[in-house]
Amino acid sequence: MVKVKIQENSTQGKKKLFIKSYGCQMNAYDAVRMADLMAPHGYAVVDNEKGADLVILNTCHIRDKADEKVFSDLGRFKKHGKPDTLYAVGGCIGQAMGKKVMQRSNAVSIVFGPQTYHRLPEFIAKAQVKDENGKFTKVTDTDFPELEKFDSLPTQKADGATAFLSIQEGCDKFCTYCVVPYTRGAEISRTVDAVLKDAENLVSQGVKDITLLGQNVNAYNGLNNNDEASSLAKLIKKLAKIEGLERIRFTTSHPANIDDDLIDLFKTEPKLMPYLHLPVQSGSDKILKAMNRSHTVESYLETIRKVREKCPDIAISGDFIVGFPNETEEDYMDTLKAVAQVNYATSYSFAYSPRPGTPAAVMQNQVDDVTKKERLAGLQALLESQQEAFAKKFIGKTVKVLVTGKGKKQNQLRGHSEHNLVVNFEGGDRLINEIVEVKIEGAYLKSLLGILL
Repeated sequence: MVKVKIQENSTQGKKKLFIKSYGCQMNAYDAVRMADLMAPHGYAVVDNEKGADLVILNTCHIRDKADEKVFSDLGRFKKHGKPDTLYAVGGCIGQAMGKKVMQRSNAVSIVFGPQTYHRLPEFIAKAQVKDENGKFTKVTDTDFPELEKFDSLPTQKADGATAFLSIQEGCDKFCTYCVVPYTRGAEISRTVDAVLKDAENLVSQGVKDITLLGQNVNAYNGLNNNDEASSLAKLIKKLAKIEGLERIRFTTSHPANIDDDLIDLFKTEPKLMPYLHLPVQSGSDKILKAMNRSHTVESYLETIRKVREKCPDIAISGDFIVGFPNETEEDYMDTLKAVAQVNYATSYSFAYSPRPGTPAAVMQNQVDDVTKKERLAGLQALLESQQEAFAKKFIGKTVKVLVTGKGKKQNQLRGHSEHNLVVNFEGGDRLINEIVEVKIEGAYLKSLLGILL
């Protein structure tokens, strides 16, 4: 689950809104935009479901555990919530299951997909018309209205010095394990002007670090003023000209869409941070083909080589799936070999989970759960050793940290380095939202510890 940073405000005289978001950064972005959308309608965000008038579960459908967590949460929220609380399920489970969500949980009155949350006020108004038994009206909307969502959303509100900015949605790759093309739709890119306008708005509110989001973000091809398709590299160059914007990142990338212009930017554009999330999924060409991934292990490693040639100290992040149908021990060992060649700074790894409606779910030779668990443990042990080794490289060095808030300890601040590593150090609150220099004295699996200079 991604922790969602949504600015809370006074609830005095307002209805209380609680949003729980699961899954990827795109869902985290969507949750923030839902809060923006509901604010003019008298809703104030709260940090838990107790006493909330409206509860929205912004869901992920990428693994079966995510599904079960949502319905478990619904039962718990209903048990401890108010009798008249309105429950809505959005995101990818909403899109994939539709009315079946309501059949499984009678607490839910509204179901919507990732492309229709801009209609939330309309859904809520319809749902609040109760029937003769005093029950909320059931409302479902899982259409794909393309870019209508972005045109209908209010101005994005910033909360601190970092922000997500969606520039592309959907995916045309149809990996055999993935539900995204079915829940998010075809690839659609926002126009260059729309992205620049949103970025300038965020910077005017104090944002210094923007992460560009897309299911396949480096396939971005939004139109410019001349109705010509712009690449992600060209878009980043334009964004870099915005005064006050200090840091630019992007995620998630597909290896097939990394071009030389984008790779060159890691050397030539100082505002593009030395961090690249590039999922490989498997180190076996046989499994990659079965996954319908359009890259090979060799082409992936060549891309990494090119990136490191331009930016030797770049932090590489990856995604991995173990236990895909027909994966043998040899295929698994090939994945470990590929990981050993890359040396990842951070990673996300999972045991394969069949998703209904995807080709992989009905493939022969599904790998048993015990084997998947063992392989995942072995892969994660290797990845964690690489992650810790990458962090230790910074001991004794000075890094630039964008301070995002307070740490867990007294007088401690927390922020992110250019390589997207969490850094903790002692300092005053006046430094929050500022970029400061910190000398690193300690390195851990998920964070660095330093002294403010």
